[in-house]
Amino acid sequence: MFKFLTATPEEVGIPSSAIQAFFERLEKRQIPMHSVLLMRHDKLCVEGYYAPYTQTTLHRMFSISKSLTSIAISLLIKDGVIGLNDYIVDYFSDIVPQNVHPWIAHMTIQDMLTMRTCHKATTYKLDIHKNWVESFFTTSPTHPSGRIFHYDTSAAHTLAALVERLTGKELLDYLKETCFHALDFSKDSYMLKDPFGSSMGGSGLMATPLDMLKFGYLLSHQGNINNQQLLDADYIQNAVSNHSSPCVTGTSLSERQGYGYQIWLGEQGGWVCFGMGGQLIIHLPKQDILCVTTADTQGIQGGTQEIYDALYEEILPLVKSSSLPEDKKTTALLSKKIKDLALLCPKEEGCPSNFFKNGQTYELLENQLQITKFTIFLDKTKINGSLSLQKNGIDYTLPFGFGHNAISQFPETSYFSANSATWLKDGCLYIKSYLIDEIIGSIHFQFSFGKNDVVLFTRKQEEYLFGEYDNAHLYGVSI
Repeated sequence: MFKFLTATPEEVGIPSSAIQAFFERLEKRQIPMHSVLLMRHDKLCVEGYYAPYTQTTLHRMFSISKSLTSIAISLLIKDGVIGLNDYIVDYFSDIVPQNVHPWIAHMTIQDMLTMRTCHKATTYKLDIHKNWVESFFTTSPTHPSGRIFHYDTSAAHTLAALVERLTGKELLDYLKETCFHALDFSKDSYMLKDPFGSSMGGSGLMATPLDMLKFGYLLSHQGNINNQQLLDADYIQNAVSNHSSPCVTGTSLSERQGYGYQIWLGEQGGWVCFGMGGQLIIHLPKQDILCVTTADTQGIQGGTQEIYDALYEEILPLVKSSSLPEDKKTTALLSKKIKDLALLCPKEEGCPSNFFKNGQTYELLENQLQITKFTIFLDKTKINGSLSLQKNGIDYTLPFGFGHNAISQFPETSYFSANSATWLKDGCLYIKSYLIDEIIGSIHFQFSFGKNDVVLFTRKQEEYLFGEYDNAHLYGVSI
């Protein structure tokens, strides 16, 4: 059984006070964190989960999936099944059009790994109802491949389909059989599929943060686990080297440093496996540090950079080359902090509008959400409440807490959400529903109460779904 050694932060040269400052900084900046794992000298010294997340909760890792796809490709290269300079069209002759554009015809596997395809963006997003893999070969290219970095998730998706086509196995199953077995990767982990049955090798991984630490550990050790060389060390070295420049299109400092084979270069040296919303595996070889985070920074400008900066500015400057004396007080404070971690709730700002009436039902005009009426009820403690609504003729209830999250299924879906509320300075009620399932994101409700009426404004922060909630304004009157 594979298990990491553990240590206190001081034993590996990191002050507990620095880690405490890291947590407090992210909390102050209102960054919705889900987990933080920190390892130094191959010893796990910090492992924290924000309730309701736990050590065994599977989490959507988004584009960290791409890095796993790259490693699956490396195994096929190692076995001589494919080569970096092979043309991708040669492996999909059954779906590639006869008159395929020459820029697509001359695109290599290496071009795809380095995000230098002939497409300016992800091809299947143009129409997600058409075959995702086929779109990679039928979408008109914008330039010859091998030249310009453009973030193209359809490249990783097609590479994952290539792995499945050549192995006859699902991508993650193939990795578990060939190398992840040595790490005791979670048996329950899985990869979401596109509507046509292909593993979403660009964004679909469902795994635990501890799985991600194991994956980072595997890469940082050049594929060697317990003297068993599971991966090609030369490929890994190439994968974490700079092959492509994202400095023109990168949206943050961390995304402008360089790109290897589906792995980013880090601004403090080393490399990063990056997933949308703050899913990160950060390797800092100079300090011998691995850091894993999961979060949901969608809709927060610069939110993911805040995670990097907290690590780089609160922890790195205080890392020492040797162990530090234990400080019982700061160690106890950090232990309590980690134990009490919970998903961030909206800050308390004000008090209810004078027009708010507990248990009042409102009937709404016709609207894009198809909500006909709703009622907000607060219990006697005023720290728990519920939003009862009728949507498309069906009654739903969304429980919420003030200063804490209530867990439920989100209306009309099978997805679980964590719901909390606060009163804003202007008397509005704000309910935030975190989506904590295969779908990661958030739905926001803002209620402005008048004497006999209400305005409800909703927003959504999620990649594909819940479009009806985006910038919706609903008006209703009390009944």
